[in-house]
Amino acid sequence: MKIVAIIEARMGSTRLPGKVMKPILGKPVLEFLIERLKNVKLLDEIIVATTTNKEDKAIEDLTKKLKVKCFRGSEKDCLGRVLKAAKSIKADLIVETLGDCPLTDPKIIEKCIKTFLSGKYDYLNNALIHTFPNGLDVQVYPTKLLEEVDLLTDDPLDREHVTYYIYTHPEKYKIKILKATGELNWPKLAITLDTLEDYKLIKIIFENLYTKNKKFSALDIVRFLHNNPKLPNINKHIKRKIVAQKPRK
Repeated sequence: MKIVAIIEARMGSTRLPGKVMKPILGKPVLEFLIERLKNVKLLDEIIVATTTNKEDKAIEDLTKKLKVKCFRGSEKDCLGRVLKAAKSIKADLIVETLGDCPLTDPKIIEKCIKTFLSGKYDYLNNALIHTFPNGLDVQVYPTKLLEEVDLLTDDPLDREHVTYYIYTHPEKYKIKILKATGELNWPKLAITLDTLEDYKLIKIIFENLYTKNKKFSALDIVRFLHNNPKLPNINKHIKRKIVAQKPRK
């Protein structure tokens, strides 16, 4: 089984344009995410799924520099883009994350993969029920399942949000939700990159933790922020976009 991490990333963010290429410690944000994914022992390959928009050539250029694969496809049809990216490198199992999650934790990803493989699940997600801090999101599912969904729906909502059809059909698919425990159970904490405030907080985290340990964990982040309780207030007021689940017939 070929296990592949697919990163959805693009420059065209409405809230914070070019966010994945914003610099921290002299590197673009996306480089840190790729660097962290390279520490996931269970992954066979990493591919960035970006769009064919001109500005996203900067993302493709970065992937060449970092020697990871890149697939460029539709901006709106994210499902089709991720599926084609997976098929382009013959992935059997997709581990999907987003370019706005540069603090993704390799240990959490490995736990997600192991949990998925240990049970007869169709789909695993650690963010459908918020227990982990926002920004450590991981999804695990077979390429064959996404191929099936690709044929089943043309709904724009399903096409924009890659796995929306899967997790809104719990009667069809065996879904596993991985929940955080202990100190990592901090759902109100946002360490995702959506706004300038998020960027400021993430920059502070990297400047304080990466310089001491390049492989710092989510637990290190949580403890650092508990010890500096004013920092989470930087982006506490930001309203997060929520994908409303429409009724299914």
